[in-house]
Amino acid sequence: MPRTAGDWIADIALFLFAACFAVLSADTVLHGEHPSPAVLFADQAAGALACAALFLRRRRPVQLAVALLVAGMFSHFITGATIVAVFTVAAGRTIRTTAWVAGLGFLPVPLFLAGGPSLDDPATASGVTYFVLLAGAIGWGLFVRSRRQLVESLRERAESARTEARRQVREDIAREMHDVLAHRLSLLSLHAGALAFNPGASEQETREAAEVIRDSAHEALEDLRGIIGVLRAPTGEVSRPQPVLTDLPSLAEESRKAGMRVDLEVAVAAGEAPGALGRTAYRIVQEGLTNARKHAPDSPVHVSVSGGQDEGLSVRLRNGLAAAPVSEVPGAGQGLAGLAERTHIAGGRLEHGVYGGEFELRAWLPWAARRGAPETAAQVSGPGST
Repeated sequence: MPRTAGDWIADIALFLFAACFAVLSADTVLHGEHPSPAVLFADQAAGALACAALFLRRRRPVQLAVALLVAGMFSHFITGATIVAVFTVAAGRTIRTTAWVAGLGFLPVPLFLAGGPSLDDPATASGVTYFVLLAGAIGWGLFVRSRRQLVESLRERAESARTEARRQVREDIAREMHDVLAHRLSLLSLHAGALAFNPGASEQETREAAEVIRDSAHEALEDLRGIIGVLRAPTGEVSRPQPVLTDLPSLAEESRKAGMRVDLEVAVAAGEAPGALGRTAYRIVQEGLTNARKHAPDSPVHVSVSGGQDEGLSVRLRNGLAAAPVSEVPGAGQGLAGLAERTHIAGGRLEHGVYGGEFELRAWLPWAARRGAPETAAQVSGPGST
């Protein structure tokens, strides 16, 4: 992988650190020693080569560190480059590899201690300083490594959270579009089917049916635009009112106009249900009516919604069973699965099945109590309700 601008800056900075360390510590290291010009030149040349070799630390960090640790036993000017190389290993390689390199670096310690070091000896002070710097480089490298791993872990968690959020948004969009469009299109199919199976209808009846089909198609487009508008709206803004519990009579009336027999009973505690709760209950009833319209359009549907604060909201739909599928409206088979997900998200539960020769859909949704809420009950029934 080619070096980035940041990599070059870091490499040049560490090169300058090693070079400056060699120059600034030369007097201290050579204190009391008088090497020949040739030996001093060779020592300085080795230090210069060691500093230049640091540009290889990203490709061969372990090999470079081992070579510099061994060469450092014979040269005074390699210490700065050795510290950088050991730091690179600790920061970028495994703990096991770092331990092996550290063991090689501290291998002379027993020999150093066996020589009877004296605190007044400049060579002793130089040796102690070298080992302290070596330990500091390893410790700092381990800190950098752990911090890098922490940042990477946090980045992965953030990416995972973003992926999960995108998945959840896609599921919410798919669920909302299914609930809305399946209802509208099933109404449209029912009207079109009635027109197709009544070829002897009068011109007036045909015109009225065509108008109903046109209106249903227009409402389906409006619902689709509404969903897209909500998605495009800035966060916290809603471009279109969302359905609530009080919209159930209108929903039932739409089905009645399509020829269904719908009995609706809404008996909830006084006071409007919270928006999310009412919207979930509305979608459950809407999907139940859509399924009844698709699978048993001639069977009456009984819808009841009851409950209140603390006890929760109960939704129940019952309709008879058709002898065979009568609707030509295609289904994705995701309606009840989407309702189960929606109900689970709301903290409720959903059940459905055949009971006593009728298909029944039951749902319960939690309704948290609010302080100061009225305790009386109100009965709201739609036309034709029981």
